[in-house]
Amino acid sequence: MKRFMTVGFAAALAVVAACSNTADGMKKDADNAADDAAQATSSVGASIDAAAETADVKSALIADTRIDAGDINVDTNKDTKTVTLNGTVPADSMKTLAEEVAKDKAPDWTVINNLTVKPK
Repeated sequence: MKRFMTVGFAAALAVVAACSNTADGMKKDADNAADDAAQATSSVGASIDAAAETADVKSALIADTRIDAGDINVDTNKDTKTVTLNGTVPADSMKTLAEEVAKDKAPDWTVINNLTVKPK
């Protein structure tokens, strides 16, 4: 009988230890899931910021009557905080103005002006 109680006690200790390990594992899993969710939210937020920046710059280019923005493509890179202007404009002055407008609309971003001048 004493031996049976010893085996039973050992089994009970093993179950308690296993439950404790499982609880610790569940807490670690929950912490990891929370970290993953925070990183995903941050990434989505950065993507939204980049999309908003693209829209803001493109809208400002279109609104500026001094610039023929029909052939200007605005790209943004959220990781490097870069706005890139691609496409063509009919005059050097428009290329310069487009860059100035982009810099004004995205002051915390680097603006790369890849516009080419192609007279109409």
